[in-house]
Amino acid sequence: MKKILFLIVTFLTISYLSFSQSKNQRYADLSIAAGSGFSPALSYNYNWGLGKKGKFKIGTGIRFTYFAKGRTDLITAPASLTSGEKGPQVLFKENILSNFDTLKVSKIGTGYINIPIHLQYSFSQKFEVGFNIDAIGISFGSKQSGTFYASDSRSLNKSSQSAKPTFFNALLVSDNDLGSLNSELYARYWVNDKIGIRAGLSFQFIEYTTDKVLTFENDRFRTKNLLPMIAVSYKF
Repeated sequence: MKKILFLIVTFLTISYLSFSQSKNQRYADLSIAAGSGFSPALSYNYNWGLGKKGKFKIGTGIRFTYFAKGRTDLITAPASLTSGEKGPQVLFKENILSNFDTLKVSKIGTGYINIPIHLQYSFSQKFEVGFNIDAIGISFGSKQSGTFYASDSRSLNKSSQSAKPTFFNALLVSDNDLGSLNSELYARYWVNDKIGIRAGLSFQFIEYTTDKVLTFENDRFRTKNLLPMIAVSYKF
């Protein structure tokens, strides 16, 4: 955790010292993503412009996201089980389906506050495209009960288990990630100097931790959701 915090502080310091101060962008944003779940998000963001024109921007901020969904299958989360590896190489590994267990719950509801990283390019003063992803934060929500389907345990198979949102969130590459994270790919049009409209896709990892350690010495389970998203931005 200390290494992650050090990287974020270093990133912010370099951004502040290196980027064009006259082309910075500060705004609040309210988004709604819906489809396989429902997810509003409220954020405050600051982007630094790079170079003389500041068309390319990099930034950060703080974002509160809430994700709600009805009947959900929470699947084994750790990369060490899903792909048998740790580190960036998990991106290129096939899933080991025999290691997958499932916790079926009737509903989930998770709120999480994270510090995101922003990358953005402005084609003009009106139109820009961007990508953001949560880096670190915390989650909270009520405990849920469900039925656990074990791939390798007769005694635990179809047993009743309880779980709550994993408290600590951290971006660590694919299934190495911890907790709940939101990322967005979008295009934005500024209607005037203050109001902008964003549209795109939100991809969210939502993770729960069971009260007990279950098969494969694992207690972490997640659902991955890709949702259409629309938002309103207000520039300060």
